[in-house]
Amino acid sequence: MNNVRVVLYGVGAVGSRVARFLLEKKGIEIVGAIDVAKDKVGRDLGEALGIDKRLGVVVSDDIDTVLSKAKADVVVHATSSFLKDVYPQLQEVVAHGVNVVSTCEELSYPYATDPELAEKLDELAKTYKVTVLGTGINPGFLMDTLVITLTSVCQKVNKIQVVRLMDAGTRRVPFQKKVGAGLSISEFRERLEKKTITGHVGLKQSIAMIADALDWKLDEIEIDPVEPVIAKTYVESEAIKVKPGQTAGLTQKARGVKEGKETIALHFQAYIGAQEEYDAITIDGVPNINQRIQPCVHGDIGTIAMIVNTIPKVINSPAGLLTMKDLPVPSAALGDMRKYIEM
Repeated sequence: MNNVRVVLYGVGAVGSRVARFLLEKKGIEIVGAIDVAKDKVGRDLGEALGIDKRLGVVVSDDIDTVLSKAKADVVVHATSSFLKDVYPQLQEVVAHGVNVVSTCEELSYPYATDPELAEKLDELAKTYKVTVLGTGINPGFLMDTLVITLTSVCQKVNKIQVVRLMDAGTRRVPFQKKVGAGLSISEFRERLEKKTITGHVGLKQSIAMIADALDWKLDEIEIDPVEPVIAKTYVESEAIKVKPGQTAGLTQKARGVKEGKETIALHFQAYIGAQEEYDAITIDGVPNINQRIQPCVHGDIGTIAMIVNTIPKVINSPAGLLTMKDLPVPSAALGDMRKYIEM
């Protein structure tokens, strides 16, 4: 059986880490790389990744040429969080008859924010007989897929609460800046207005996915404004120093309302200096479920794993736009990637 052939679409912070992990896997081969960054285009992928090895794959900004030559089984797509931004990219990939696994947060459950584009993408994927999936650690697993899985032991579910608390100081510097660490409160507010700080993209998608899996008809999904976490004492990471009164990061809440009552509540917190880290899921039901992962699952490592581990499941899945609730139970693909592909 031939290797699983992968094209990278986006070789930035996340895409490059996916690429390095793919290079460790048996039975999988990177056959193309697409990016628009001037410091990457025209360079050997190995050089662009900063590894001491030439891979014989040149990073290109010509999507059509790469996909026409690569004969890829799947494209790993990692460019933007928002469906409207990535839809033209996905459209072109799908039109080449190639499956897609994407890190785009809104694509994890696109029916929640842009149902028309979601329907168009689903129809296009079915026309070209390929599968499209958006996933990652969150959204994609911790605040939705894992929650849905835990409800499988319940005879009754009344209410669900999920909390993700993470120390941003343990994450890469771009993430620390993304959550506003080290800013004054006024600077934080200004960047929120300019959308250079967006908060956590995916809360609405996670709530909608959970509700759909449980066949709950929600009255509405409420997303609270992003709020800064103000440092009470001096805290620091290796790259950012935060004085008392400055923002150490951010917090955001969202809820799904059913029959006038809050039935799904999500709370995301990421800031430098958090005294503890955890992912907690509480299900009020029969029986009650109280699940806690401590420390919390590392976001970057978890996202890269989710993307790579779902590649065989996407290749094996029926055509169309799918979400994590539509796939078989997620699992690590530890062996030769070819053995997970159905012939």
